[in-house]
Amino acid sequence: MKHHYKIAGMTCNGCKTHVEKALNDIEGVVEAHVDLENAEAVIEMQHHIPLDTLQMGLGDYYGIVLPGSKLEVQANQSSKKKGTGTGVFYCPMHCEGDKTYNEPGDCPVCGMDLVEEMQLVSASTTIYTCPMHPEIESSSPGDCSICGMALEPKKPEVSAEQKTYQKLLKKLWLSIIFTLPIFIISMSEMIPNNPLYQILERSYWNWVQFVLSIPVVFYTTWMFFQRAYKSIVTWHLNMFTLIGIGAGVAWLFSVFGICFPEFLPVQFKSDSGVVHVYFEASTVILTLVLLGQVLEAKAHSKTNIAVKELLKLTPNMAIRVVNGEEEDIPIEKINIDDIIRIKPGDKIPVDGIIVDGESSIDESMITGEPLPVSKGLEDRVFAGTVNGNQTFLMRATKVGSETLLAQIITMVNKASRSKAPIQKLADKISGYFVPIVVGISLITFVVWKLFGPEPSNVYALVNAIAVLIIACPCALGLATPMSVMVGVGKGAKSGVLIKNAEALERLNKMNVLIIDKTGTITEGKPSVEKLQTVQDIYSHEMVLSLITSLSKVSEHPLAHAIVAYGNQQGIEGGSVEEFMSHTGKGVSGRVDNKLVHFGNEKLMKEFLVDMPEALQTIIIEEQFKGKTVSLVAIENQFVAFVTITDRIKPSSKQVIADLKSQGIEVVMLTGDNQNTAKAVVETLGIQHYKAGVLPEDKLLEVEKYQKQGKVVVMAGDGINDAPALAKSDVGIAMGTGTDVAIESAQITLVKGDLQGVIKAYNLSRKVMTNIKQNLFFALLYNSIGVPVAAGVLFPFFGVLLSPMIAAAAMSFSSVSVIANALRLRNASV
Repeated sequence: MKHHYKIAGMTCNGCKTHVEKALNDIEGVVEAHVDLENAEAVIEMQHHIPLDTLQMGLGDYYGIVLPGSKLEVQANQSSKKKGTGTGVFYCPMHCEGDKTYNEPGDCPVCGMDLVEEMQLVSASTTIYTCPMHPEIESSSPGDCSICGMALEPKKPEVSAEQKTYQKLLKKLWLSIIFTLPIFIISMSEMIPNNPLYQILERSYWNWVQFVLSIPVVFYTTWMFFQRAYKSIVTWHLNMFTLIGIGAGVAWLFSVFGICFPEFLPVQFKSDSGVVHVYFEASTVILTLVLLGQVLEAKAHSKTNIAVKELLKLTPNMAIRVVNGEEEDIPIEKINIDDIIRIKPGDKIPVDGIIVDGESSIDESMITGEPLPVSKGLEDRVFAGTVNGNQTFLMRATKVGSETLLAQIITMVNKASRSKAPIQKLADKISGYFVPIVVGISLITFVVWKLFGPEPSNVYALVNAIAVLIIACPCALGLATPMSVMVGVGKGAKSGVLIKNAEALERLNKMNVLIIDKTGTITEGKPSVEKLQTVQDIYSHEMVLSLITSLSKVSEHPLAHAIVAYGNQQGIEGGSVEEFMSHTGKGVSGRVDNKLVHFGNEKLMKEFLVDMPEALQTIIIEEQFKGKTVSLVAIENQFVAFVTITDRIKPSSKQVIADLKSQGIEVVMLTGDNQNTAKAVVETLGIQHYKAGVLPEDKLLEVEKYQKQGKVVVMAGDGINDAPALAKSDVGIAMGTGTDVAIESAQITLVKGDLQGVIKAYNLSRKVMTNIKQNLFFALLYNSIGVPVAAGVLFPFFGVLLSPMIAAAAMSFSSVSVIANALRLRNASV
């Protein structure tokens, strides 16, 4: 019999695999298939299995219910409470993809400490409280309602990341306090006429070591054994599996030895018949691993330093102007359309538009460009940027999570949690790694037992434990996510916003770059050079009024140029009926009861509008100068044309030359006419281009190159670029473009300049190089460390590796991976 169920709480393929395995392990289940996309499970059973039994098999992290039942909603709510994608804590190893948790703790898969995602609210919200009555809190300064004392800013709560570090550090010091005496007692055996044995017999010192080891094993490092147990139960074997087995065997053997010495062979005993114990090995190993965790926590806090610096950019307070009066308010109370006064040196609190005054704005923190940008009326300004030495008024257009800064932080957080395809290789290796190491450890024990020198049992046990301890799958697991996290943060500070790690890896393989013209190669700020009428029936003012009316309804950059030109001429335009946008051609509509078509030659041909040959010659001459010419028809009669110029960005020529020098083929696609396009590509030295293309043509062009086996990157800024951006291997949107384009792309350039493409490409190459370095060193470390720990050098050089040295090496291997990733912070892009 087959039954269909809904599964709550799955967020990634890791969840799907875990749920599918858990269901198949339930007694009575013949076969279970899980569909992640639809959150469904199809279970074939030998006999009916109660829902409670299935839920017990899944555990607490996932819910299983019948489709359509009332419990389905409850299950989803329950899963959210348990943290299945709605919280801000995630595993740095990304074991479960994008899955997040609401509270700090350990990853249920690998046991690593969950990391806190940086949130914008943590920087922008200041709470004021009374020093005498801490229960009194306010979002703004004032006096205590109980005692009248002035409220003081409340100290920000320590982050979960810092709490974890402090907790680990406290445990480390406690661990050292108890481990150091054990180490001294053990090492004293090397002193002739050991003075400690004159105080107590060796057997009693063994009991002292046992007592001292209890706080280390059962308190300061107990989490390692919990994680090891969890890893075995879930069969997600990892570093803690090896640590738990290795240190646990050494400690349990020692306990057994002091309690039941008569059961052990003489090889494990001294000349006086006292058992050799390994309390010092187990506690020193655990303490060194704990030291590694402390160093890792400290180093890990630096990997998201880019986000932390972004969080500091938003001010706590702002000056709102209401009816000419100024008031200080927390930025959380700013609403859209509020007028905000920005004084010299102030940080801009929200996104907006300047409505009075002008200034120079330092936007380096979000664009990566060091030079201040001059801003005037109607220019956009962004939260977190710093005003120069002039005062201006701005109207808030985006607040809270909608600001560019908030979106950057969200994008960086999401990208940092995403997996690059190369991570699959590391995951696959890690999946086989632990069972292989355990197998090598068992083989080591057997070989030393059979062929090793006396005491062979001791050599066998010590070397088998050393093999378990030195192996470090953690370094393999951290190799990719650490580099991605630091690289994405570096990109954000350089004005390159990366949505996911996959885009970062694919960009490294780019060999074709397809670019749009308007807003990508050119500034995207076209201006009207002239409006030329060709019929005496309609005056210049009337034609301008008609096309201004149409343009007000359109979102195209050329339409904004027409509206601006009309406003300069004192023309506001009227209402439009039957408006229609003809993608890639132009617009049409009825204004003042007149049918108006405004667009390119394709639009004129579609509506059978004839143009005199003499005018066509004039228009072609304008186009050969690199200018765009838009045509106007009223009641299907050609009446005027508009010449529009759009200056080429100063950086475009150098960027294209740089890309070509690196063997990347640059292709320009534009909806503009052939003559204008040719003038632009000749100026820039672009060999391949197509003019007069529609959105679907751009999409087909991307597919054409992909069929040739090319890795295609598309850069554009308009709605008409969205399909091609989504289809390309990597879509790059100009941050100055439309929201649709930005949503369709995997990478956004805040400044909207092609120079950002070079930055993104260089960053991609450096991140991938860093990842490969990490993987190489992690594999090299294990390839050398495991055989040495097994004793391959002993027959030739008499060299053996102490489990304690192995533990130190293992701990620092993970730290070295993070340290190498941190080098990306200083990389030049």
